[in-house]
Amino acid sequence: MPRPSIGDQELALLHYLAEHAPASVGEVAAGFGEARGLARSTVLTMMERLRGKGYLKRRQAGGIYRYSPATAPGEAMRNAVGSFVEKTLSGSLSPFVAYLSERAEVSDEELAELEALVAQLQSRRKET
Repeated sequence: MPRPSIGDQELALLHYLAEHAPASVGEVAAGFGEARGLARSTVLTMMERLRGKGYLKRRQAGGIYRYSPATAPGEAMRNAVGSFVEKTLSGSLSPFVAYLSERAEVSDEELAELEALVAQLQSRRKET
């Protein structure tokens, strides 16, 4: 069963925690929240929502809860992209691909990754 979708700010918080976990609410509020103008209580709410959605886990150590990602960072990104495609693009990938083709900043590495993904899709089609 897919996890609930998350917003941009929640995704940014997950990326932050992927690099700084395990971290307490205070540490995340200082390192992530302050730069974004977020109060400690807002950071706590976001972290608890992410925990409720299954993206974060917490452990108590020395009377303080320390949070860390419950999933690989890529899973949250895949879920966010999937939700965007389904909700915003009505399930159609064509507008997304058109956007990519018009974007001039696609690096050689990104282009190679896209080509590999297309090859993988073509291979799957041949199997069915």
